[in-house]
Amino acid sequence: MRQLDAPQQERVRRDLIERTVPAGAFVCRKGEPIEHWFGVVDGLVKISSVSADGKSVTFIGVPPGGWFGEGSLLKDEPRRYDAIALRDSRIALMPRATFQWLLDSSIPFNRYLLMQLNERLGQLIATLESDRLLGPDARVARCLAQMFNPLLYPELGPRLEISQGELGFLTGLSRQRVNQALQLLSRRGLLTVEYGSVTVLSLDELRTFEE
Repeated sequence: MRQLDAPQQERVRRDLIERTVPAGAFVCRKGEPIEHWFGVVDGLVKISSVSADGKSVTFIGVPPGGWFGEGSLLKDEPRRYDAIALRDSRIALMPRATFQWLLDSSIPFNRYLLMQLNERLGQLIATLESDRLLGPDARVARCLAQMFNPLLYPELGPRLEISQGELGFLTGLSRQRVNQALQLLSRRGLLTVEYGSVTVLSLDELRTFEE
């Protein structure tokens, strides 16, 4: 918003819709037509997909301050994933027409989208690497590091409200195994764990943790 001019900010404020999505409910579904760009105002959303035989995979978690769905808008194709609220969440919806208008009229908005797409690509590559090459402790570390990306989520700060069960959904691990990983990372001085939240002390070390 800060990079938009006054008329653009005014239209965005006028057009944005806010919706409350309860925990476990869909923000959007795979196969739906693309009508909005989604932003997480508060809460936590997972982006995932389920195969025809019931196998599921989680791609990323989106904390407060994050936007998602721009790729589908740019390609103008049915949505290829589900977005599910892991907790009660407030979601901002920017209509397709507003998104396209900004795309046509704002150079800063286009730069932001390029950065968003580039960072998201790096995030997905890192997730693939973690799943195929790293053990469970490192997967938890890398998953947390991704959600503290200062370019994708610049307002987040060092503390994230996330439960061990929610981390389990994002990493494909049990809550008990996530707890073991968090305790190890805490002993190493990379983070501190409180009930329902994690505070990162060394983001660089989380990003490179490999044990």
